[in-house]
Amino acid sequence: MERFYTDEQRQLRDTVRRYAEQVVLPAAAGIDRENRFPRELYQGLADMGLFGAGLPEEAGGSAVGTVATCIIMEEIARASGTLGNAYALPVEAASFLHAHGNDFHKSFIPGILDGSVIPASAATEPDHGSDVAGMRTTAERDGDEYVINGTKAWVTFGRIADFVMVFAKTDKNAGHKGISCILVEANRPGVIRGKSEELLGMHGLEECQITFDNVRVPVTNCIGPENDAFKMAMGNFNFSRLMMSSMALGMAQAAMEDAISYAKSRKQFGSEIIKFQAIQFMLADMSTDISAARLLIHHAARLHDAGFPIAKEAAHAKLFTTDMAVKHASNSLQIHGGNGYSREYRIERIFRDLRLSQIYEGTNQIQRLIIARQLEKEAA
Repeated sequence: MERFYTDEQRQLRDTVRRYAEQVVLPAAAGIDRENRFPRELYQGLADMGLFGAGLPEEAGGSAVGTVATCIIMEEIARASGTLGNAYALPVEAASFLHAHGNDFHKSFIPGILDGSVIPASAATEPDHGSDVAGMRTTAERDGDEYVINGTKAWVTFGRIADFVMVFAKTDKNAGHKGISCILVEANRPGVIRGKSEELLGMHGLEECQITFDNVRVPVTNCIGPENDAFKMAMGNFNFSRLMMSSMALGMAQAAMEDAISYAKSRKQFGSEIIKFQAIQFMLADMSTDISAARLLIHHAARLHDAGFPIAKEAAHAKLFTTDMAVKHASNSLQIHGGNGYSREYRIERIFRDLRLSQIYEGTNQIQRLIIARQLEKEAA
């Protein structure tokens, strides 16, 4: 793939890789153990101008394109899944506000890009995840204000966010056609943040439930047309699925590198275990699948940069990459033997962090539905 990168993409990759290897990687295990948000590393990404990767220059971004953004994500996640996940939020929030927001919404973008304003997005609820249309959070009109009531679950950055983009029913009888996205400043009365969730992996993202108890915001806080948020979100999901695919790819790459290094140094029965065919076959499968995943991701990213629809291609990338990454992280742990089950080795953390990738931004079962429906449309 590297032979087809532009000079700009290659230089960007090398810059991010240096930061990831020299600064992020030494801190990654501590972030996991302490379950703390790595604010200093997050700020480092902002200072490098990486949060504006998906924005045009006139909006304060660097306009490097989707392919380059995926390259950035892969390099960060190769060092830390937590920081890779954290990187996605400001990139996606800034792009969403730029694409759909009014002047008020866009006034938040400079702060997002320089790291001083932390965004969050709240769609999932305790009883509604994949069934977005079934959400119960409401935003009822009262003159020039919305009154928001409901509870959102698994809000990444929920404990520390300066504002939350809340998906709520503005027409309770219209299903997915009655959903709006409303920007809610986190310091408004009635915004109640729960405790940070205790998660299997991806520690340090300050994820929590947020309850909205008669929270009042101006009607002008609605992002895009009222009742049109489902369509906007689905379009944004295509980009975010490429981000999540690249995150899983970076962690899979790290898992393979660790497996190779360990297999070269570990001796059993008088030989390095990398000489054993059972180990060689696992490594060969890792290399093949990782290369295939990178091709799927970059193919979809190039289509996205060219302005083509990518619903099927983004689902292909997300489904294949996250499934193969979880599989090969498990195989890498197996190659490490009993040591792989110890926190002294990075593979244990990668194994835990990766499991989430099959669940969020649309579960992999939902990805299969998306692909099947796209195939049905094409056949018609």
